[in-house]
Amino acid sequence: MKKINDFLNSVPMLIVSGIFLAISLIEHIGLLGSFHFPVDPAWASIVISGFPLAYLAIERVVKQFFISSALLITIAMVACIFIGEIFAAGEVAFIMAIGAWLEDRTVERTKKGIETLLKLVPNKGRRIVPLPDGTVKEEMVDAKDLKVGDVIRVLPGETIAADGKITYGQTSVDQSIMTGESLPVDKLTGDSVFTGTINRFGSVDIEITKAFEDSSLQKMIKLVKEAENNKAPMQRIVDKWATWLVPIACLIAIIAFIVTRDIVRAVTVLVVFCPCALALATPTSIVAAIGQATKFGVLIKSGEALERMGNINTIAFDKTGTLTHGILIVSDIVAFNIDENELLLLAASTESRSEHPLGKAIVSFARSKELALKETDNFAMTIGKGVSAFIDGRHIFCGNEKLVQEENSITISESVKTTITALREQGKAVIIVADENAVLGILALSDTLKKESAQAIAKLAENGITKTVLLTGDNEKTARHIAKQTGITEVRASLLPEGKVEAVTELQNNGQLICMVGDGVNDAPALKTATVGIAMGTMGSDIAIDAADIALMGDDITKISYIKRLSNATIKTIKFNITASMAINAVAIVLSVLGMLTPVTGALVHNAGSVLVVLNAALLYDRKYL
Repeated sequence: MKKINDFLNSVPMLIVSGIFLAISLIEHIGLLGSFHFPVDPAWASIVISGFPLAYLAIERVVKQFFISSALLITIAMVACIFIGEIFAAGEVAFIMAIGAWLEDRTVERTKKGIETLLKLVPNKGRRIVPLPDGTVKEEMVDAKDLKVGDVIRVLPGETIAADGKITYGQTSVDQSIMTGESLPVDKLTGDSVFTGTINRFGSVDIEITKAFEDSSLQKMIKLVKEAENNKAPMQRIVDKWATWLVPIACLIAIIAFIVTRDIVRAVTVLVVFCPCALALATPTSIVAAIGQATKFGVLIKSGEALERMGNINTIAFDKTGTLTHGILIVSDIVAFNIDENELLLLAASTESRSEHPLGKAIVSFARSKELALKETDNFAMTIGKGVSAFIDGRHIFCGNEKLVQEENSITISESVKTTITALREQGKAVIIVADENAVLGILALSDTLKKESAQAIAKLAENGITKTVLLTGDNEKTARHIAKQTGITEVRASLLPEGKVEAVTELQNNGQLICMVGDGVNDAPALKTATVGIAMGTMGSDIAIDAADIALMGDDITKISYIKRLSNATIKTIKFNITASMAINAVAIVLSVLGMLTPVTGALVHNAGSVLVVLNAALLYDRKYL
C-alpha cells in the first residue's frame, strides 16, 4: 500500500491527474457537444490524488488515533461522490495534491543549503606517508578513513578533506560555505582550516585535528537536519485546531442540511471547511525561514527556537571567544630609559623557557617582530609571581610587584605604579620588566576585541534590545572595560559556570526573556537554561553547540540582530497566514450555507487560500534581513 501511495504522490501522476480533471471540465462546460464519456474522467483524479489523501487520514486514525485535516478533506471528497459531484470530488483531491506539491517545493528550496553542504563533503584526501629513507609518498584515501594526526596535502583548487592546522605552506581559502564571506581568507602555517572549504592558491600540508564525523562540515549538516524535525509552538496549536475542526465541520454541515434540506449545501460546507491553509500556515513559514538562515551561515535547530527568538528582550554575552578573539597579545610597551625593542627582547628571552600563557604570548609577539632571542642562564619561575633569568650576565625579572619589589627589593616608583594602575583599569594583564637595579619597563597584554562586537550591540539596540548583559569569568575591571568599549549595559564578572546559570535564571525570574550567546564548555549550562541559546559554531566547543538552539557558523555576532529580524518576520507571516486562512474559510462557510457556492466553486475558493498561504511563506526564503 505504501508503494502504491508513493507512486500516486509522484509529480508525473499529479500531471496525469490534472489532465483527467481538465478533460472532465471540458465535458462539463459543453465543449465536447453532445459527446459524453461513459465514466467521468474526474474519477481518475479521485483515484490518483484522492487515494494518498484517504490513506494518510486512515493511517493517522488507526496508528496514531489522531484526527487530522486529511480526514475532513476525505469526508468532503466522499460526500461529493455521494451526491454525484464527481468533478467536485476530483477537484478537491487534485487541488489538495497541488497544495502538498507546493509545500514540498518550498521545503526542497530550503534544503538547498543542506544539498550544497552534502555536495561539498569531500570523498578523497591526499595523505602524506613518511618512508624509511626519509622521503614521503602521497596516497589517495577515502576522507572517512583519515585519522587525527594524519597529514594531508591539498593542491590549489581542491577541497580540504578534514579539519586541521597548516603545517607547511601558505594559501588563501574560500570559506564561504562556513562563514558566508565571499572573499578568500589568507592562511599561514599554524592557521586552522575546515572541511569542505576550497584551497584557492598555494599547496599546503595540513595536520588533521578532527575526525571526519566530528568535522565542522559534518557538524553543520547534523544541525541543519535537526532543524527539520522539531515543530514550533504555533504548529502544535494548529494541529489541535485541526482536531477540533473535524467534528465542528460535520456538525455545521448537518445543521445546514436540517435547516435547508439541501444536501449540496451541506457537502459544500464540508469542502470549504477543510483546514488545509491553516495546517500549512506554520510549517511552510518555519521551513522557509530556517532555509533563509542556512544560506547566511546561521543554523537554527528548531522552529520553536526561531519563534522564541522573536520575543527576546535581553541578550547576555560571554566575553572570551564571543566578544573577543580569546587570544592574548602584547598591547602596550612602556619603556623607561631603554629602547622598546630592547625591552621586548629582554622580556621575551627571559620568558622563552616559560610555559605560562602570558610568557608564551610575549615570546610569540617578539618573534613576530623578527627579534633574535638571546640565550639565558639560571632560569627560575616563582608560582604566582613571575620568572627570572640571566642574560649576558645581567639578572632580568619579569613578573608582578611581589616578584620585583617584595622578593628582590627593586623600587617601583609612584609614576610606574600610576601607569600599572591605568593599564589594569583597561582590563590588561601587566608584566613588570626589571634588572637588579631598576624597573626597565612594562608590557601589557590583552585579549583583543572583535571589530564587529560594538557594531553588533548597536544593531541590537536598533532592533529593540535595550538590555545587554556581560556574563564572564574574567575579573571586574576587564569586564567593565569590554562593556564600555562595546556598549553593553550590565556586567556580571568572576562567574563560574553555575554563576552564569544563576544570573540567567535570576534575569528570567524578573520577567526577562534571555538569549545567551557563548562559545565555551563553561557556557553550555547557561545556553541550555536561557530562553534561547546561541553558540559560536566555528570557535565554539562541541558541548556549547550541542546545548545551544542556534549556531553562528561564521562567528559573526552581528547576525544575532539578523536572527531577531528573521524571527519577527516569520511570526508575522505565520499570523497573517493563519488569519487569512480563517477569514477565507469563514466567508466561504457563510456563502456555502446561503447556497452561493457549490462543491466545485467552494473547492476553488478554499484551495486558493491554501496556495496563497504557501506562496506567502515561500517569500521568506528570498527576502533580505541582513
